[in-house]
Amino acid sequence: MTTVTRRTQKQRREEAEAALLGAAVELVDEQGVSALTLARVGERAGYSRGLVTHYFGSKQALVERLAQTAQAGFVPGLDGLTPGLDRLLRLIDGYVGELGRMGALNRVFLTLWTEAATTPELTELFRRRDKAFHDDLCEDLTAGIADGTIRADVNPRLTAIALVAQLRGIGLQRLVDPARVDTELLRRQITGHWTRALARI
Repeated sequence: MTTVTRRTQKQRREEAEAALLGAAVELVDEQGVSALTLARVGERAGYSRGLVTHYFGSKQALVERLAQTAQAGFVPGLDGLTPGLDRLLRLIDGYVGELGRMGALNRVFLTLWTEAATTPELTELFRRRDKAFHDDLCEDLTAGIADGTIRADVNPRLTAIALVAQLRGIGLQRLVDPARVDTELLRRQITGHWTRALARI
């Protein structure tokens, strides 16, 4: 006699949400943000539009969830590290390295980020996402200045803007022309550049 294990409501919800997010990622990756509708996400995942609306509420909320999911833990191994120059350099090196293994979710994040410049409903969302990234970088820079590992004349806010621009810019180039962007060579060069630019000698 076969024993059937029933899934809990929480398990069913988690599975449904994962399937819906996966369908949203596929649609944006294949056809861009304009292809993303709650109805199409439900159809792709094998669920009704009503269930998509129930879980996410709106297309805007779904896009926000996609962005958060893509950004969360992009560079592994940083949790628990003390803020400062070492963590910052590990983030830079790890970020460029992860771009070399770019999956659909990362491509979707960069696609959404690019479209935020001309799509008003995405602009505020990505302004908040970028601010969170800037704040993390500023924390490392400020801590490094305080402990003497980063030069005192470094401006954390301006340096964070330059770092985000460089890292995201490399990501966009990798998205457009992956064969031309050697992330393994780049990660060493860029990490070395920021070490020389920031470190107190």
